[in-house]
Amino acid sequence: MARYQIRSRKARSAGANSIAATEAAKTFGRLVNRVCETRATYVIERGGTPVAQIGPIETKDSTVGALVDALRSSRSAFDDEYVDRVKKGVKRLNQPRVPKNPWAR
Repeated sequence: MARYQIRSRKARSAGANSIAATEAAKTFGRLVNRVCETRATYVIERGGTPVAQIGPIETKDSTVGALVDALRSSRSAFDDEYVDRVKKGVKRLNQPRVPKNPWAR
């Protein structure tokens, strides 16, 4: 549980908590941990006026599925020969690299 006081203001209606600048400075490490753990956003106030905001960085995940979807949506941009070569390359690269005889070099 955080020891610093979180005050409600207009920021709370926007989905953010507010904290006094002095408290944020005193407990900055805990504030950063709280942002990391709960993905919360805090508005830092000085004299009751919002002056800064601290929150999580939005990350974008890239997956192979997203790549496949992107390639499928733009498939008309690639000719059939190119698609066949890519499929052959993927098939070749996905083969196990262990030799048939593990004692052979």
